[in-house]
Amino acid sequence: MFDMYKFYCSLLFLNLMFCFGSCVKIKDIYEEQEFRNYLYPYSSENSEIDLELLVQLKENSAKDDIKAQIPILKYNKSWLMLLTQDDCVHSAFSNTWAAINGKPLYANYYYDIAHLIAGDLPPGAYYLGKTLGSTDGTGKEIRFAFTTTLAPEYEWMNEASIVRVGYKTNYYRFAKKNGLIWDNVRVMLNYGVGIAFHDVETEEVHNIDSIVSHYNIAQNIITSKLNGRGCKILAEPNGNYDYVKAALVYNPIQLMTAQNNTKDTLYPFKVVSDLNKKLIHRYDNKDPNMYRSIIVDNLISDREKRKAIHVLAHATDYKWVSFLEWINDQYGKDGDDSVWFPSMEEYYEYNYYRIHSKIETAINGNILKIKIRMPAGQYFYYPSITLNLKGIRAENIQSIQTDDVITGFSYGNYEEGTMLNIDCYKYLYERALFFSEQYLANPTDDNSKDAFYFINQLKESDKKNELLRRIGY
Repeated sequence: MFDMYKFYCSLLFLNLMFCFGSCVKIKDIYEEQEFRNYLYPYSSENSEIDLELLVQLKENSAKDDIKAQIPILKYNKSWLMLLTQDDCVHSAFSNTWAAINGKPLYANYYYDIAHLIAGDLPPGAYYLGKTLGSTDGTGKEIRFAFTTTLAPEYEWMNEASIVRVGYKTNYYRFAKKNGLIWDNVRVMLNYGVGIAFHDVETEEVHNIDSIVSHYNIAQNIITSKLNGRGCKILAEPNGNYDYVKAALVYNPIQLMTAQNNTKDTLYPFKVVSDLNKKLIHRYDNKDPNMYRSIIVDNLISDREKRKAIHVLAHATDYKWVSFLEWINDQYGKDGDDSVWFPSMEEYYEYNYYRIHSKIETAINGNILKIKIRMPAGQYFYYPSITLNLKGIRAENIQSIQTDDVITGFSYGNYEEGTMLNIDCYKYLYERALFFSEQYLANPTDDNSKDAFYFINQLKESDKKNELLRRIGY
């Protein structure tokens, strides 16, 4: 006798099994993919640097009164632009960093570095079609950099990305996260982005001792997550001046910025100190287009009277992207090339080297010997300077020999002579090698541009030429 009840039970069971098997199959097809990310060995970076250059001058070009000095702004730029992005927001990666580095942009979606590397991106992207930056005065691209705040004590920074290449049923994986995740921070650092303290996880937000204690907790997390890199900048949160008071007694914090409770507007060409423990003012306006007239009016003044244009951002969108592009087109590599746009960390370190470096010059016949000692402070990661040789034009130089401490180098004329751009990053080659291999593994046009950008930072050598050959330049 046919048992209808058993038949329906069997049919239901088979349907359930089919559905379960389909789910497993989909999971297998779209399982998360691993990706490699380069994390610079910050704990092994050079601290105090001693370097030497030999400049061979052409016949009858030698002078006894050669002056060598580090200019006020790197690359002899005439004004300084700074951007700090508060609240450790996701858009610091998928909008701000992405716009500067020529990556895809979205009005309503957010992505992570894992998505970008895997090619798992939502529809509707738009592109600027270029990177944003200036040059080093000799033709080499230097992309804009900014400062992002971190939230190390908050667990959401440890979240992983869900990567499902080709999965189009929904795009929930591209929803805005609670904030930046560590994977995104790590890749941003390679492109010059700096980091800063902001909120710490204390309920006693006006208790100095508690804030200091949490600075230390946050610092330990940062160094463990970022391969030894520590943090020395504070972006004051919520106008809470007690964070500044705590930073004044927490030694690792060396420079602070706030939009309130400060009278210290930064005038770079008037700076005569190393700025340690200074509180620098920044503008706070939700509409970045308001800054355009401020910049234009500021540049009417002679460079000695120009203030740094330091702006605060929270979440960034197409208006901020447009503002950054405008700076590039007016004052960057696609404009008059007058702006230096570094992170707060890089500016602080450069100014520190300018104040504290010891420079010795000696000339013997047509050989100019230059020795420089660059004493670093705690948590220094930008061992790079411009050195001006006043009175010597680049066309009067036969050749320049650099020692092994110098890993990146270029030179060319500036208004009063020749400038030398000197990088002493210990692992500059290793970083360039990583991005070269990333391009070779996935030879897209975007990866090609990044590989060339990092290789081009190296000084001339057989190793550099070999990397260029491998990527087809």
